[in-house]
Amino acid sequence: MQIRFEINSFVESSSEANDLRKIEAIGNPNPVQLPVEMIGKDEEEYFEIALNMWTLYPGKDAIKFAFLEFAEECNVKCQPYLAFDCGNLWFVPVFGTRSSVEMVAQFSFVRVLRYMPKLRGLPEIVRTYDIGQDIILPDPPPLVSDLKVAILDGGLPPTHPIRHWVADYHKADETAEDSIGGTDHGLAVSSAFLFGPLKPNMIAENPYTAITHIRVLDAGIEAENPLELYQTLGKIDEVLRSKQFEFINLSIGPNLSICDQDVHVWTSVIDRHLSDGSALMTIAVGNNGTNDRISENARVQVPADCVNALAVGSADNDADSWRRAEYSAVGPGRLPGLVKPDLLAFGGGPNRYFHVLVEGESPRASPNQGTSLAAPNTLRIAVAIRALLGNSLSLLGIKALLIHCADRKGYDIKEVGWGKIPNEVQRLIIHSERVTTIVYQGELEPAKYVRAMIPYPSEPFEGKVTIKATMCYATQVDPENSDAYTRSGLEISFRPNRHKFKNAESEHPESATFFTVNRYLFEEDLRVHVGKWEPVLKAEKTFYARTLKEPCFDIHYTARENSAPSSTRDSIPYVMIISLETPKENDFRKKILRKYPQLVPIQPRIPVPDIRV
Repeated sequence: MQIRFEINSFVESSSEANDLRKIEAIGNPNPVQLPVEMIGKDEEEYFEIALNMWTLYPGKDAIKFAFLEFAEECNVKCQPYLAFDCGNLWFVPVFGTRSSVEMVAQFSFVRVLRYMPKLRGLPEIVRTYDIGQDIILPDPPPLVSDLKVAILDGGLPPTHPIRHWVADYHKADETAEDSIGGTDHGLAVSSAFLFGPLKPNMIAENPYTAITHIRVLDAGIEAENPLELYQTLGKIDEVLRSKQFEFINLSIGPNLSICDQDVHVWTSVIDRHLSDGSALMTIAVGNNGTNDRISENARVQVPADCVNALAVGSADNDADSWRRAEYSAVGPGRLPGLVKPDLLAFGGGPNRYFHVLVEGESPRASPNQGTSLAAPNTLRIAVAIRALLGNSLSLLGIKALLIHCADRKGYDIKEVGWGKIPNEVQRLIIHSERVTTIVYQGELEPAKYVRAMIPYPSEPFEGKVTIKATMCYATQVDPENSDAYTRSGLEISFRPNRHKFKNAESEHPESATFFTVNRYLFEEDLRVHVGKWEPVLKAEKTFYARTLKEPCFDIHYTARENSAPSSTRDSIPYVMIISLETPKENDFRKKILRKYPQLVPIQPRIPVPDIRV
């Protein structure tokens, strides 16, 4: 009765009434996420617990101290030295029986209780009747020497043929032994980045740059060390925290498909480090694509749901007849971040293996397949763009360009994301005279508008024009709010005719549908159907040439925090790539340059080779 009285006393315009409107559901919290089939089993095991850390009373330190005391009373051992703070969540591994840990889960601030996931098993090299085939490697050095690339994996074997292209190799834990199969996997991933898919008895292409290989996975994995998940993440966190590398590949992770209810600690930690756009990271989505889809065990695996990274799946071959490799994990991702995987790249299939180098002084290759290879193969192409164009295109711009040029080929977006990237780097940076591509890159300030003009010739012409646009931005995240994970959102209005207004009182030209953004939709519609909070947007529309007059996009950046409006003044890095294609106008680009002489072409800093990457 007291609660009813207080609610009835709220004034409609009061802050209390406004807060009440934000409540979506009321119920008893149930943080336990343990499988039904484990009921009755009560052996001591490792579990993972996440606690809400409110910054107000009683404060984070007080909550942690009280929880550790309560856990001790329940005979549950905690490992706070391995814990991670992610936003307002605290992830900590604990050890105890199921019944004792479920008792600990009654602690008021516990958000999630689940079994400790294991790390993915390392896929074995696919052996055929021939243990290996001869490969001819190019003469060192690599084409450029000013790029910083890190391969985070299982290490390198004592003898291998890539010494000329390994700038540095070190083990995150020098006291640990190599894992069984870990160095084979690490060499395969490094080979995929340096050379792409090798062709037996042919000279491999010269790598664009050297690598730093960091062993973050060691012998703890085959010993089934339950804390390996947190120990490995700690090593990855240390590398990302150092900010030494522009390009990073990660082909390992928890053996855990993503879920919509909660964001995993791996995802949260990695997204936090990538939120400033200072690094481009490729992550393998996992080889669980043949698992049951109804139970969602075929969805991309943690941390491929990172919104600030590129999650990469496998295509079964590198020809135009490609399909998603059957083993490659599928989407959807979580809202926001619905499109996962982001991209597909060739990673090998039963009819076209991906050849990689194997242990030994002489270069020999064996057939393999997996998203572990597709991810570094994608990073190789990203590095090729930077090597050729220099700093003209930001790291976020390279990510946007890969997505912009990806081809879905009509497949379901849940299967292939934005599509498969081209095999040839030329197709990413060189276009015909009928295609003009413009890049906007910079920073967006909250509550401010940016107008991105679409260069369009004033000389009349007939036919149709296809406009393709891709928007990418990096964002801070709120791990405690899975459905409001990204702190940044964009409203993008397409204005096809800059001189046409709805009425005399209109401040801006009339808008038309492009990214399907409608400012008059309810927030739920914007969040679920439109993608206001999605960090990547891509669309393509065709228009009659005569209907476009100085077209443009108006971009408005909105910030939020903990699902509520934010007063932040922090800007976010963004890139928008716009392409115009006219099938009938051979000199379309020349007409644009005559009207806009201020446009500056991006010039390669080294000759563009005629190669397949």
